Amino acid sequence: MSDFRIGIGYDVHQLIKGRKLILGGVNIKYHKGLLGHSDADVLIHSIADALLGAAALGDLGKHFPAIDYNKGISGQELIFKVVDLITSSGFSIVNIDTTIILQNPAISIYVDHMRQNISKYLGIAIDKVSVKATTTDKLGFIGKEEGIAAQAIVMIK
Repeated sequence: MSDFRIGIGYDVHQLIKGRKLILGGVNIKYHKGLLGHSDADVLIHSIADALLGAAALGDLGKHFPAIDYNKGISGQELIFKVVDLITSSGFSIVNIDTTIILQNPAISIYVDHMRQNISKYLGIAIDKVSVKATTTDKLGFIGKEEGIAAQAIVMIK
């Protein structure tokens, strides 16, 4: 029997004016974007952390510290590097389930594009990629539109 492993990832970034909002590699039309050393794609970051955790390879901070040569790194570049780490450690990705937690903007029209991107980035079939969204009913910093968070759970073998 294969050695199945599960990993959980979480990321959160502050929303500010003057930045692009990128989620799942998709540029979302909105008047604010996420602040971060990288492109601050919380969805991709949560997936990357879940993959690293499942393979017991540490976290994003270990592999991509917030130093100059990582400044502005795209989620796409980051996830490709994480997938290389996973596959070179002998693992393959089985499936992924994600949730984006935000009050605004509404992102349902972007979800299929996010799933396509993630499928391509991870090298798995799109039917093995789930992207969902929820609000916090205007509660907390997310409800006040001060930030966006994402969670991911992955299975590797």
